[in-house]
Amino acid sequence: ETPMTPPTRPGSWGDACGAWALPGRSGGAAILLVLVSVASVRCLPPSPRAAEVIQDAPHRRYNPLLEEWVLCSPHRTRRPWSGQVEDGDQGFGMRVDRSNPLAPGGRRGGTMNPDYESVFIFNNDFPALLPDTPVAVEEDGPLFRSHTVRGRSRVMCFHPYGDLTLALMTAEEVHKVVDAWADETETLGREYQWVQVFENRGAMMGCSNPHPHCQIWASDFVPNIPAKKDASQRRYYERYGSVLLVDYAREEKKKQVRVVDESDHWICVVPYWAMWPYEIMMLPKRHVLRLPDLSEKERRDLAVILKRVLTRYDNLFEISMPYSMGWHGAPFPNPDESDEDWSHWQLHAVYYPPLLRSATVKKFMVGYEMMAEAQRDLTPEMAAARLREQNATEHFRPRDPPITLGVAAATDTPLDQGGSSRREL
Repeated sequence: ETPMTPPTRPGSWGDACGAWALPGRSGGAAILLVLVSVASVRCLPPSPRAAEVIQDAPHRRYNPLLEEWVLCSPHRTRRPWSGQVEDGDQGFGMRVDRSNPLAPGGRRGGTMNPDYESVFIFNNDFPALLPDTPVAVEEDGPLFRSHTVRGRSRVMCFHPYGDLTLALMTAEEVHKVVDAWADETETLGREYQWVQVFENRGAMMGCSNPHPHCQIWASDFVPNIPAKKDASQRRYYERYGSVLLVDYAREEKKKQVRVVDESDHWICVVPYWAMWPYEIMMLPKRHVLRLPDLSEKERRDLAVILKRVLTRYDNLFEISMPYSMGWHGAPFPNPDESDEDWSHWQLHAVYYPPLLRSATVKKFMVGYEMMAEAQRDLTPEMAAARLREQNATEHFRPRDPPITLGVAAATDTPLDQGGSSRREL
């Protein structure tokens, strides 16, 4: 058993089968009793109808990136729901609110934001990582180990308007965000081994501010999840001589059943092993290690397909779809290991929206998921089909027309407290 041929259960599959000869009554012939467990049945060759059967039967799917299994229970989609219901807030902020610390002219502690007109980036006022942490290592036997780390925490505002999301921005505006992602990744990567771009969208995902923004954390270590992906992609590359996610994108393009959207340079799928109901993975069609390596055409194409996919998301339940998303690409070289090879990596983005049945019913990762393994009801194929049905070009909530900042109607904050620049956006 190796990571590329995953076991269904610990131990040898052969141990799951047994046979015993029991004496017959009155000296009769012996009865051969054969016990075969479900696990041993799974040792058999794949059934021609397996893909059809599992669409309505409990089954497990293997995630080769994390080398973990996901339990899928499609028959549960018919169960009634009487659990928690969210408030259904559409998730859009105010167009201009100078009391918002992320808005143009907004105050963050003793700092006032400039009247920015495009992407605005600044150091997080409450960073999780610090660049000047003193070096310290604690090892009290094998059970108690810790060490200090260094890094940077940055915040990126996508747009001066607080009522926009990437789905409602123009492709050109989204392109500026893509360029900023790449530029920040390249700059921070010169100093830190890992750069994590991520966005928490909506209060349901813990976002405390509706203004369109993301965060970028850089660290001098590779965190747990990308470390797992690094190991699995490296093993695949060493075994097959090809890149795992490049192969995967090619196979998904052939099958089409989980493809949500596709362009000249990108393919977006609900992964075969998806954990979240409407999870999406975005992949470049060519081999790309990191965001800064994307060509100008790929960046512009990414802006277009990103806007299309997020529009599908919002139209699904007519809400600004809450999600957590992030980019994963190859780590940057460790200064102590200059000969590191990262050619086994493929750049990709993942979107994890929690909504399950409607704008008010979400998926909870609790109980079995926390104690055993991830579980989902809706199959990835069902989810992809529903997303494909959504309009990718017309948002359910049309973007409001431009306004002139600085007029009294545009803000709840008096002009003499928030600046008085006047411009149309």
